[in-house]
Formats: sequence, structure tokens, C-alpha cells
Amino acid sequence: MTVAADRDNWFRRYETALPGAVKLLCLPHAGGAAPQFLPMARELAPAVDVVCVQYPGRQDRRKETPIDSVHTLADRLFELLAPRPEQPLVILGHSMGAVVGFELGLRIERSAPGALLGLIASGRRAPVIHKDEDVHRRGDDGIIAEIRALSGTDPGVLADDELLRMVLPALRADYRAVETYRYREGDRLSAPISVLMGDNDPRVSLDEARAWQQLTDAGFAMRTFPGGHFYLNAQQAAVASAVADRIADFQNPPPTS
Repeated sequence: MTVAADRDNWFRRYETALPGAVKLLCLPHAGGAAPQFLPMARELAPAVDVVCVQYPGRQDRRKETPIDSVHTLADRLFELLAPRPEQPLVILGHSMGAVVGFELGLRIERSAPGALLGLIASGRRAPVIHKDEDVHRRGDDGIIAEIRALSGTDPGVLADDELLRMVLPALRADYRAVETYRYREGDRLSAPISVLMGDNDPRVSLDEARAWQQLTDAGFAMRTFPGGHFYLNAQQAAVASAVADRIADFQNPPPTS
């Protein structure tokens, strides 16, 4: 497979953007897929170039082996993205995607300083806060119970046992990736971080979300929305507007004293 074809596998554009538009790279949650961000692309185009990541092991990539390491995901995305300072980039990651986005951001800043405008971390505690979690070690029914509790999976998938069993390998790999991830002491971004979350998220407290502030040498902002872990599903326009505001803030940071 050529590099161009591999990029097409990983990166999906659903709308066209204006020349020179900021690129918004969207990273899905555990078990998620690129179309999760289709509403975001429609809301923000053509002012923002929304690029949605399709991890292997799901939907049209279901025959590929899913990746069960955050670091491996970040490495592969970095290789394909080939970021450059003249193409400003913002990363948006939801849940597991926020952790992958942080690691990807570290790689970008080491190789192309100035290319990353900012990170938007949604629905995830800061990597500095570790919790022992074991969803990936559970049986199939245990994983299904977890995704039911979070209320973010299409009810049609949950009602179709055959379809549900098809997505379980990718789900298990994703949970293994995020649950075995360990933050490396001292890792911080030079770019600002903005946090978005639901005010009734059963997996992330406000203090755990605010801890992202420890991981940036630049600005920090946080906004909550009504809802749980998948607050963004019911408030797509409002969340897209907040993302647009954050991108504008990243492009025009307040002057330092």
C-alpha cells in the first residue's frame, strides 16, 4: 500500500475547506470511528479543515488488526500526518482520543515546533491521574455492560448481537490501549490545552479534567456542557461552536505580560 493510500485509510474528510484553513484532527473514543465527527465537519466547514481519524479494526477497516497501544497509535498517526509549521494544526480528541492526541502532540512539538496550535481534550481525565481499570480484561458481556453504561453507542448496534460481537475486538483493543497507557513524568505541551466535558460524566470529575492544566506551558481553558460522557452527541452545534471558539483562541492568544 502506498503512503497516500494509507493516509486515505486513516484520515477522512467529509467536507471541503478554504485554502489555508486550520486543520482540525479529530480522534475518536474507544470503539469510536471517524463518522462520529461528521456533524463537526458540517458545522465548521469551510472555515476549518476537519480531518477525522479512522482507527484500524472498525467499519471499513474491520478486517485489519486493531492497535492496542496509545504510543503505537500516536507513532503511526505522526508518521502519516507529517506536520509542518506552515500548516497549523489543532488536535481534538474525545475520551481515549484525548490521550492519543496528547501523545501525538508531544511528537509533533519535538519534530516541528510551532506546528501544533493547541489540543482540545474532551471527556477524559488528565494523563497525570492514573486509575487502575480492567475493562479490557473482562469477558464480552463485561465490555458490553461498560459501553451500555456510558450511553454513547448506537442503540441499533447494542440491539444487534451479531453486529455487537463484530465490534468487540476493536473495543477490547481500544480499552487495552488506554487502560495500559502510562504518562511519562515531565511530558508537557508547549501549546495550550482546552478541555470540554459533560457536567455529569460518570468517568471524569471536574478536578480530574482541570488537571490537564498541569500538562501545558501555555494557556488553559475549560468548559462544561450538560450531560454525561457523550455530552457532545446531543449538543453537536453547541460543541462545534465551542471548538471554533477554541481554535480562534489558539490562533490569537492573549498577549503575555
